[in-house]
Amino acid sequence: MHSSRREPRKSPEEAPDAPGLYLHVPFCSAVCPYCDFAVTVGGEASRRNYLAALEAEIALWESGWHPEKPLSQQAFGTVYLGGGTPSWLRPEELGRVFDTLAARLGTEGAWIQLEANPEDVTEESLAAWKSLGVRALSLGTQSFDDESLSFLGRRHTGEQSRTAVELALAAGFDNVSLDLIYGLPGQDEAALTRELETAVALAPHHLSCYQLTIEPRTVFGHRAAKGELTELPDPNQATLFRRVHEHLAAAGYPAYEVSNFARSPEDRSRHNRKYWSHVPYLGLGPSAHSYDGGRNRWWNERNLSAWRKEIAKGEKPIAGEEVLGDADLALEALMLGLRTAQGIPLEPFQRRHGIDLLETDADLIEELVRNGQAVVDGGRLSLTLDGLVIAEALTARFDLEA
Repeated sequence: MHSSRREPRKSPEEAPDAPGLYLHVPFCSAVCPYCDFAVTVGGEASRRNYLAALEAEIALWESGWHPEKPLSQQAFGTVYLGGGTPSWLRPEELGRVFDTLAARLGTEGAWIQLEANPEDVTEESLAAWKSLGVRALSLGTQSFDDESLSFLGRRHTGEQSRTAVELALAAGFDNVSLDLIYGLPGQDEAALTRELETAVALAPHHLSCYQLTIEPRTVFGHRAAKGELTELPDPNQATLFRRVHEHLAAAGYPAYEVSNFARSPEDRSRHNRKYWSHVPYLGLGPSAHSYDGGRNRWWNERNLSAWRKEIAKGEKPIAGEEVLGDADLALEALMLGLRTAQGIPLEPFQRRHGIDLLETDADLIEELVRNGQAVVDGGRLSLTLDGLVIAEALTARFDLEA
């Protein structure tokens, strides 16, 4: 069993532009009816085959990426294990993966964040993860209400959700985050408020709150197609969205992104902010996406078998790629920036994309400010809560002609 303890190194916060590394663990004990991620149910053989393929994929990337430079020289700042269920891997298997990453890709000292399900959280598992250098835990609590958890197909109870958060905090991780899903059919403000009150009382460092979306390829999607299930109406969803933001802000967890809330700036997600800021990231595992920080983005085979077959041939398991044009980069920067509390820094946006938003979209911005949906202050354009409710629709109205 892997038992070495990794001491924390310098915080990657000192190098916010350092690349991020994402590892997708595609296994779950059962597939939730709302889940549209690349996941499957796997046993012992699947575990062994996955780990062997993952180590081989890591080796394939050792020589470099775009731009051509050995990845071991790029000093990854963060490593994020998502899924699926990363806590499905045994500690000795995680240790094996971390050792391979450090040797091949230069991840030693990176900020490691692990997603875990409440039913996998014990004093023993927490101690093992911490000994491996995991600094942050993201707990898939989703709800503290047993009826809601049953509807969502989760395998833990509300009491297990609470206990998992308490144990993780007591174990002394640098950051403990919990996930909540809201907007379930029939959910009202009172029910949502009870969930938020329970979450805040536990005092985690960070919360991620996502509205339930019914995706076509999921069990919920098939039920919706047959008329057996409907999403909460838009006005109700908007009401709950406001409740989440207002309640958490009042409780000391202001939003720094449309779905993410932190107790302090230091508690904000170090890895996810790389996605929102066009910082390079490498994705490993089935369906994982990558971006070189310039114009190139690519993604892996989604199917586990297809992913493994490509690796077995000595090939990187890339299913597709795209070259981003000027308009693509500008639109992404606008869309992602407007989802954050920080908003769009206007001068840097103009320098990078050649677009003066205050000139090209003067009438629209004036309208949004007048309607209380946006603010221009300190050289930044940001959305108010009224604007965030309809952020996607507002972004589509911008004219990004250089």
